[in-house]
Amino acid sequence: MNRIVRALERFHADRPWDHNAHYHPWILRRLPRRFGAALDVGAGSGDLARLLASRARAVQGIDVDAGIVGRARGLTPAAAPVDFEVGDVLEGVPGGPYDVVTCVATVHHMPFGDALARLRECLAPGGTLVVVGLYRPRTWGDHLIGAAAIPANVAMAWIKNRGRKRPRPVSMTAPTRPAETTFAEIVREARRTLPGARLRRRLFWRYTLTWRHP
Repeated sequence: MNRIVRALERFHADRPWDHNAHYHPWILRRLPRRFGAALDVGAGSGDLARLLASRARAVQGIDVDAGIVGRARGLTPAAAPVDFEVGDVLEGVPGGPYDVVTCVATVHHMPFGDALARLRECLAPGGTLVVVGLYRPRTWGDHLIGAAAIPANVAMAWIKNRGRKRPRPVSMTAPTRPAETTFAEIVREARRTLPGARLRRRLFWRYTLTWRHP
């Protein structure tokens, strides 16, 4: 088993790909074709914020890591309607409320209930919240989905790097940590804080949450 694990690690080191960016097209399909202001929480190097800018009047990206915010600014064309700020969403967000709020692989760094409540406050009536998050596997269902993700992960790494002399660059994010909240706990808190939210476990050790503000 250890030999297999080491082989997989070597394979992915040579063929990296971005699990979070994999869900960007899925996020866009949940959003209107055009909308006003958008907020991307945990924006990293800004890939999703720049995609949102193709539909939004203005996009605000926020991240706690000053270095990654600097990189996001450097990668963004001056004419793009995107601004990046260093900050913690729990302590306040410039502007708002927002018609769209997105948050990818970020809420597990914060107290989950507080994070959901703050994201709800940032959202304008009628607006859409989309979260792609990480959860701690606990049930047999969680572990089965995780097991299914392994061959899918290998296949995606092969496809996304096929024909490339160098590995596809992976979007930069702030340092991460493992998720501590189980999917059942996430669902319970989301139903309390965001009545009517839709949640689903996904491949590649992620879950999705969508909610429309009444």
